[in-house]
This record gives sequence, C-alpha cells and structure tokens, in this order.
Amino acid sequence: MGAGGPRRGMGPPDGGWGWAVLGACFVVTGFAYGFPKAVSVFFRALMRDFGAGYSDTAWVSSIMLAMLYGTGPVSSILVTRFGCRPVMLAGGLLASAGMVLASFATRLVELYLTAGVLTGLGLALNFQPSLIMLGLYFERRRPLANGLAAAGSPVFLSALSPLGQQLLEHFGWRGGFLLFGGLLLHCCACGAVMRPPPGPGPPLRGDSAGDRSGDAPGEAEAEASGSGLHLREAPPGGRPRRRLLDVAVCSDRAFVVYAVTKFMMALGLFVPAILLVNYAKDAGVPDTDAAFLLSIVGFVDIVARPACGALAGLAPLRKRVPYLFSLALLANGITDLSSARARSYGALVAFCIAFGLSYGMVGALQFEVLMATVGAPRFPSALGLVLLLEAVAVLIGPPSAGRLVDALKNYEIIFYLAGSEVALAGIFMAVATKCCLRRSKDAPSGPGTEGGASDTEEVEAEGDPEPLSAGAEEASRLEALEVLSPRLGSSEPEVEAEPRLAPEAV
Repeated sequence: MGAGGPRRGMGPPDGGWGWAVLGACFVVTGFAYGFPKAVSVFFRALMRDFGAGYSDTAWVSSIMLAMLYGTGPVSSILVTRFGCRPVMLAGGLLASAGMVLASFATRLVELYLTAGVLTGLGLALNFQPSLIMLGLYFERRRPLANGLAAAGSPVFLSALSPLGQQLLEHFGWRGGFLLFGGLLLHCCACGAVMRPPPGPGPPLRGDSAGDRSGDAPGEAEAEASGSGLHLREAPPGGRPRRRLLDVAVCSDRAFVVYAVTKFMMALGLFVPAILLVNYAKDAGVPDTDAAFLLSIVGFVDIVARPACGALAGLAPLRKRVPYLFSLALLANGITDLSSARARSYGALVAFCIAFGLSYGMVGALQFEVLMATVGAPRFPSALGLVLLLEAVAVLIGPPSAGRLVDALKNYEIIFYLAGSEVALAGIFMAVATKCCLRRSKDAPSGPGTEGGASDTEEVEAEGDPEPLSAGAEEASRLEALEVLSPRLGSSEPEVEAEPRLAPEAV
C-alpha cells in the first residue's frame, strides 16, 4: 500500500492510500454534480447563436443530469464486469470527448448528443465507481469519508461557474467548451489512483451455500457467506459466474425503504434551489443580491457536509445513521414550508442558511445510509438501481414545478409542495426503518431467516457495533474486492483453492 498507515486487522485500511482515493472521489463528485449546473453560464450565448429559447437550450443540462442518474444500472454492470479503474478511465475520456466535440456543434441536436449524452455518460462512469471504491477503503471512518467526498459538489459548483463566465468572456462558448473538455481529463487521473485495497491473498470461491449444505458445485445458485453476492450456476469443473446486476437486492426490506425515500426526496429536494433566484427577483430583490443567495447556500453546504460526516461517525450515532438522515430530510422540508412566505432579503438569507445546512446533511448521509444498508458487495447494484429511480424523480419534480409556476404565477405553493414531499420522505424513512427493524428483531433466528435482514437491521437488533463476525466480514470484503478490482494488469495469478468451510461451521 502506497503511503502506509495502521491497518485495523484484515478489514479496510481506513487510511493510507485511501486518502488518495478520497481526494479523487472529491474531484469526481464535484464534476458530477457541479458541471451540469456550471454549463448554464453559456446558455445565453447559445440562445443567441442558435436562435433558440431558454427551455430548448436548458435541455443540454437536463440530458446531462438524466444520463448521470439514469445510466446507474449500466455503470453497475460495467464495474462488475471490468472493475472500477478501467470504467473510470473510459468515463473520463468520454466526458472530455463530449465537450470537445460540442465546441464544433452547429445545431442544438449536436449539443444534445455531445455535451448532453457523451459527457453525461462519462460523468456517470466516474461517479459511481468512485463511491464504490471509497466504501472499500473506509469502514470505521466511512461517514467522515463520505462527508468529505460529498463536499466536492458545492466546492466545484462555486469554482466552475465563475470559471465558465471568464472563459465565455475571453474565448466564447466554443473555446469555453474546448477548455472544459480538457479540464474533464482530470477524471482520468482520478481513475488512475483507484487501485483495489490490499488483501491477504486471492479470494476463495468455494464457501458458497451449496458447498455448506453438501451440494456439489454447479447444482444450484449459490450465495457467498455474509456478502449477499449472488453467483450463477457454474459449469462442471469451472468457476461460478457472477450476476452483473444483482436485482435480488430489491428483496431487502431496508433497501426498498431507502429507494422509496430517495424517490420521494428527489421530487422536491432540488426545486427550491432551482427557483430561488427567480423567486427573489419577483420579490423585488436586486439581481446581484438575488444571485448571491445561491452562493450563501453553497458556502454553508461546504461546511455542513464534512461536519455532518464527522458527526455521523461518532459511536453513539453510527448505528442510527438512517434516523439522522431522516432528521436531515425533515429539517429540509420544514425549512421549505416555513419560508414559503419569505419576501424580505433578510428572511431569504435566513432561509438559505437553514436550507444549505439541511441540504448538506442530506448530501453527506445519503450514500452512507445505502452502504450501511446493503453492504459493500451489493452496493454497486444497489447504487445503480437507486440512481435510476432518482433520475425518474428528477425528470418529474423540477419540470412540474416550473409548469405550476407558469400556470399559477405563484411561488408560494411550490415551496409548500416541495417541502411537503421532502418532509414526508423523512417521516417515511424513520417510521418504515423502525418497523423493519422491529420486525427483524421479533423474527425467530434460524436457517429460514438467515440473510433476511440487512446490515443495518442486524446492528440495531443485536446492539452490536460489528454487524458480522470477523470471518464473515472478511469473506464479504474479499468477494467485493474480487468483483470490483480491475482485471487488467494483475500481477498475481488467480489460484484455485479448496472449498473452505464457512465461519459459522468453524
């Protein structure tokens, strides 16, 4: 391991080269969330050159965001098949190529295909693998690592928008797109540092459910001990083949609760930030002061995300992160509801501070909750499916809010609607998680219920900070490493090993 650090047993290193991985994840997250919004500074010039309206031009950012969220399952399949590093390198090249080709566009449809589809797909192929690799490097400090990585979003948004404005003034939109394409090549550098964490040796594949029960390999589908990673039927004398997308994660009650919560949250979470500037201008706030409101949200967000990550890493709160996430959603919804009638500049500033704080908490905790819910082996598939659901919600929520504003000429009802959706998502998350945990706690333990509860449920039900035994946790991590490690350039030959007994049997 590069910059060696103290390791905690045989688990994730929680440091060392993991800090380089965290830095790369910070950059990738910043590009993924900040870049589609920063491109909007070029819209006025695009409208003038192409003779198009704002809604037609805004489809560039919309398509980019739709690709970022909607291609989650595709990214999951590619990561499972090829590993994180090759996928990120290809994604960085695609994102850069999309912006470079967009600088030569002569029609809006060409911008949709280049800056929208290609760049959006490239950002997606960087964003998801970086989060997966971060979960492999951090366990004890994972909430803090997620919070620090999530801080890349407001930092890059605050930096890319002014940079785009300067590039537009000096080089025009074509030169700005070309230079932004070169800037996106940094994603390739981030992908290059995503080497898998060191393990004690080649993972063993023989500890499947079929082997433990006495079945011969290849007679039935097997599930790796403690990992939730499903294997397909193996050919005689061959190795089992892995499912590229583990849709069986949808049978996990805790995952279903999280997915429904994210869908409800995405319907209203982004609406106030999108409408804030126009809302302030309609209230009589000068244009410069209205634009500064988003900067206030960004500055508070930068501080809130790492601070909330550090808070969630404290021992008393680590096992209750889903409830902390619910509290953040509830606070964000109540902020929207209480500020619906805000008209003065001072009231809008207070709203921005409260909104930035709760929004940062949501951003810092959302992926930490998912990691704790499904575990590292199933996280790639779970993240892809959740991002797909979020893409649908993003395509429904903000456009519907814009149509309501055009029809009603009133922003107040939009704040009430968005706040209600986010607050309801927080309440649902808390109540449904409590019900799932209680049902898991009351269920009798035995062969019929083994593997039915998620990691979060097991932790809460048993009161033990370690959801798995040492052997099962290490087996789970080795399975995740085998799936997510790059296949190219491996210096260690794959070694077939004798089937080993599960930790329970030992």
